[in-house]
Amino acid sequence: MDTKKRLQRHQVVAYAVFVLLAIGVGTGRPNSTSFFERLIDPVLAVLLYVTFLEIPFVRLRRAFRNGRFITAALGMNFLVVPVVVWTLTRFLPQRPAILVGAFMVLLTPCIDYVITFSELAGGDSEQITATTPALMLLQLLLLPVYLWLFMGAEVAEAIEPEPFIEAFLIIIALPLTLAWLTEIWAEQSSAGENWQETMGWLPVPMMGATLFVVIASQLPRVQDSIDQIAVVVPVYVAFLVIMPMLGRLAAGLLGMAVGEGRALVFTSVTRNSLVVLPLALALPAGYQLAPAVVVTQTLVELAGMVALTRVVPAWLVPDGSTSSSHSEHTIRD
Repeated sequence: MDTKKRLQRHQVVAYAVFVLLAIGVGTGRPNSTSFFERLIDPVLAVLLYVTFLEIPFVRLRRAFRNGRFITAALGMNFLVVPVVVWTLTRFLPQRPAILVGAFMVLLTPCIDYVITFSELAGGDSEQITATTPALMLLQLLLLPVYLWLFMGAEVAEAIEPEPFIEAFLIIIALPLTLAWLTEIWAEQSSAGENWQETMGWLPVPMMGATLFVVIASQLPRVQDSIDQIAVVVPVYVAFLVIMPMLGRLAAGLLGMAVGEGRALVFTSVTRNSLVVLPLALALPAGYQLAPAVVVTQTLVELAGMVALTRVVPAWLVPDGSTSSSHSEHTIRD
């Protein structure tokens, strides 16, 4: 087994090391929070770039025509998730700062590292990539609506579109364009081919780096408020359990292929915490706990995602579990 395959096989161990290092740095060097926070977007952009390089663009073009998956992903995220979130938050203290933080993060589907986690679990990451423009646009439009329904007009009016647009351009559009240009370069040049091959080593280290900068930058935010926000942890854990099962159920009902089913599970459960955090920080006085509530979800979710990369392919959506191999070939060929 070569070094690259060994690294991929033991990726969870590598992630555990990065997480432990991040916890050590986050607790031991809390003053470094702002430094690591500035690294989040660049590290995510590189992670998505090396992930996109794993996706042949002929498959990505076909993914844009897969209306069934796009419809299912939108339905899960904007019809099913709000019902689940509303139900789960009934168990929280009815304090506005806690509720708004939970609503903001749980009602917004992830558009960045969900692609990588889906890829690690053997899901059709190109399907999620093709869905990201719609996910970004609809959450931008619908989050104020949901907050107005659940919390009232004051909170809804505090939502600004800039963080969503900036995140989409920097974290999705730019890496995707660079990956496409790299693929063209690799087809025309041995130097480009060597570059693409070298980049193939980076998905696991870059995911580890992402875990590190996110946890090291956000853990100090949570420490000072842990006694007040610990109540949200059971809700986040319940969400991590319920949504994969509902995603699996939807995939089975729609007769999705295994890769599509795994991708639907991940897009149904992974949330957009890194984009929502600036929105939470910009909330008016009285909502000081909201950012810590958002950060807590990030920390819970990252642990859950590492577990789901094993649980989904091994148990929830194993090979041959959803539809026929013909459906799989329709997307992958």
